[in-house]
Amino acid sequence: MKFAEVVEARRSVKHYDPDHTMSDAEVHELLNSTLLSPTSFNIQHWRFVRVSDKALRADIRAVAWDQAQITDASELFVIAADIKAWEKSPERYWQNVDSDTQDFLVNMIGEFYNGREWIQRDEAIRSGGIASQTLMLTAKSMGYDSCPMIGFDQEKVAELIKLPDDHILVMLIAVGKAKTDAYPRGGQLDLSEVLINNTF
Repeated sequence: MKFAEVVEARRSVKHYDPDHTMSDAEVHELLNSTLLSPTSFNIQHWRFVRVSDKALRADIRAVAWDQAQITDASELFVIAADIKAWEKSPERYWQNVDSDTQDFLVNMIGEFYNGREWIQRDEAIRSGGIASQTLMLTAKSMGYDSCPMIGFDQEKVAELIKLPDDHILVMLIAVGKAKTDAYPRGGQLDLSEVLINNTF
């Protein structure tokens, strides 16, 4: 499938075959592709909680508007992000470059993020969002469907997965074999409405 076809075919599917499972090799392929997503300063804020425990999935469903895809999809990922990733051994984000470049970039990371809590949070969410789209497009290219979700009680889900205090939830993503087709597209805005040339 060509990339343009993957983009067009990716839809938010709500109903999954509960009897289908993905192999560990497939899940690793899915996540290894996702890890190639871009992030600010290569910080890689994202954290992927793969929820395989059926009881935990049921608990999450109970605080997520009883959305069936949470328990029925082959895989459920809680996409989280480490807000403080920028200060946790930042030299590892540039371990494959020469020492001068590494020192320069690591110093820039500190200067950019230190004391700017809103930027720390915004960048963590941006990174998680970019990775989430990569995950969903990769899943579609592998023959799977997906559904991003924000309809859940953030505090309760954070408690259920024991989310660290310096992390934030981005979204949930279900991945699996569709049981029914996605709903028709609700209505895409025309490019002329969303494309602004130079200034508003």
